[in-house]
Amino acid sequence: MAVRTQEIASILERQISGQDLAADVQNVGQVIEVGDGIARVWGLSDVVAGELVEFPTVKPGGESVMGLALNLEEETVGAVILGPYTDIQEGHEVRRTGRIAQVPVGDALIGRVVNPLGEPVDGKGPIQTERFRPVERIAPGVVRRQPVKTPLQTGIKAIDAMIPIGRGQRELIIGDRTTGKSVVALDTIINQRGGDLTCIYVAIGQKESSIAETVGVLQENGAMEHTIVVAAGASDPAPMKYLAPFAGCAMGEEFLESGRDALIVYDDLSKHANSYREMSLLLRRPAGREAYPGDVFYLHSRLLERAARLNEENGGGSLTALPIIETQANDVSAYIPTNVISITDGQIYLESDLFYAGVRPALNVGISVSRVGGSAQTKAMRSVAGKLKIEMAQFRSLAAFAQFASDLDRSTRNQLERGLRIQEILKQPQFNPMPLEKQVMILWAVTNNHLDDVPVDKVQRWEAEFHRTMEMQVPELGEVIARDKEVSPETAEALAKAIEQFKQQVSL
Repeated sequence: MAVRTQEIASILERQISGQDLAADVQNVGQVIEVGDGIARVWGLSDVVAGELVEFPTVKPGGESVMGLALNLEEETVGAVILGPYTDIQEGHEVRRTGRIAQVPVGDALIGRVVNPLGEPVDGKGPIQTERFRPVERIAPGVVRRQPVKTPLQTGIKAIDAMIPIGRGQRELIIGDRTTGKSVVALDTIINQRGGDLTCIYVAIGQKESSIAETVGVLQENGAMEHTIVVAAGASDPAPMKYLAPFAGCAMGEEFLESGRDALIVYDDLSKHANSYREMSLLLRRPAGREAYPGDVFYLHSRLLERAARLNEENGGGSLTALPIIETQANDVSAYIPTNVISITDGQIYLESDLFYAGVRPALNVGISVSRVGGSAQTKAMRSVAGKLKIEMAQFRSLAAFAQFASDLDRSTRNQLERGLRIQEILKQPQFNPMPLEKQVMILWAVTNNHLDDVPVDKVQRWEAEFHRTMEMQVPELGEVIARDKEVSPETAEALAKAIEQFKQQVSL
């Protein structure tokens, strides 16, 4: 049988052409040292800062662990491990992924509890989204922004009246442990029910039981319908706590860039700074003041500057940030508190002495400030708030002076009495935010001397009865204030008349 060389050649040619002969080139490294959630890797010459690297499992059926390349040195790469690191050993292989750290974003996350990698931890199944965003991103430039002038109602009388927050602002909540910092943030989230604001709550380094309690409070008050919770618990490794606020911010930026409004709470950045210090010391970066690395200011500034209100050409969306900082023994001059105070647009300072004296929220009016001021208030609130802040500041200074004075003249005594009544009005139970129209009505009543004849110990009962009566007898007054966002002379006259009628009816 004759050999047909041409036919054999065509068969070989056909088989060779179907083969993929391209070499699969991977940039692979080797672990040379591992411990405390940090791996030093040799050989990843092309890796970039912030890139995800993969530590393949050596156990059959096990999952690979991801890491984040942070230190790019001459010979080695320092990577933090985002997960369990006990199975990783010297000599193990490390691979580049070519991806910068990113998280899933979009409406599918609303109502869910996720970890800093965007993976669900609430047992409700996978999150159906195809959109991802890098966790680290350059903040919007000054040309893309517009001034902060739209109010964000917290539902807390003392804050909405005296330290107003605007959409796109960064307002710090600062104070000692157990002074009600988280409660202020949660009240603000609860107050957005039925509104157009999406909220992100980032829990950093809290006990898992505390995070579960917070989620329970949000569910009870119907707030999980517009909220995403990003949870990095106390038992999570430091890199997860470091990543959590950046992951939450990326989720918020999705709403910002699509022309919507979002609010993000970082609870709290003190633990975030501690986790970054832990990572930096393990990566052998030089330590600075209080053993924090030199770039800890940049850590928080690049995070908080991402909160903004974009101009109309860029969609007009906003991202409002409420970072929380825990102080030690009321020391606001420590390193991290002063850093964050200098970055933010004001601070809400909660004082432990006021808290234990029963003034809750324990707001120190003297130190608390909003650098946006009245431009982020409605006309209605502005008309009652100006007088209120002056009277509260005078009351605080007089109260300190009156402790040492045996007898006081009538005008000083009257001012102290007025201040005590205002202080009682500003007290508010937790998880019970108040709508704007109710706030305006009661603050208008107290600043226009309508409570001067009410005993101080009965002011709160008077207020509760007042709101109930207004809703039942003259609901149109509240509707007008809510609609017009101002107290016109006609509304003021009708309000004064309604208060006089109420005072004749009420008996405390």
